[in-house]
Amino acid sequence: MPPIDNSTSELLQWAVVGYLLGSIPFGLLLAKVMGLGNLREIGSGNIGATNVLRTGNKAAAALTLLFDAAKGAAAVLIARAYAGEDAAQIAALFAFLGHCFPIWLGFKGGKGVATFLGLWLALDWRVGVACCLSWLVAAAIWRISSVGALAAAALSTTWVLVLTNGQSFILGIILTLLIYWRHSTNVARIKAGTEPKIGKS
Repeated sequence: MPPIDNSTSELLQWAVVGYLLGSIPFGLLLAKVMGLGNLREIGSGNIGATNVLRTGNKAAAALTLLFDAAKGAAAVLIARAYAGEDAAQIAALFAFLGHCFPIWLGFKGGKGVATFLGLWLALDWRVGVACCLSWLVAAAIWRISSVGALAAAALSTTWVLVLTNGQSFILGIILTLLIYWRHSTNVARIKAGTEPKIGKS
């Protein structure tokens, strides 16, 4: 087996950092601290902001959204500051994977939408803002959170090509595929017309 060079070793280190940051289950922690019960036993059982909203506590849901986005952004910004753009993209991917598959929760995490938006805001704020607006417009029209997420993911690579030099295009494709995979049950419910509306259980 050939030795691992320093650059590969460094990228692996940032993958670990990104994963550990992404795997912090803020929704679960906030629900517990704010006395909202076990989030795993509420609504869909998901640890993200949409399910936190089902507790009826809008502040907790907003904080979950903010912190889940912030951990994705933090992974990117820290990696970029210390090791450059390649490390930032690796950290971004693994922060997303950490949220979706946290080791602390038996690899059963959230669907990654807030983290997805946060890491794009840090990778390139123009793409991040465009993705956030895509989510808002789609969610406002259909009143379904998952439709907003799917729209933001589907359009993210278009925004990368239109607004940047395309450096993050491959990362964008990977993240889009992961978002759609994580939302496969939502897609089935959307097709069946049974996907819950925003603010409803």
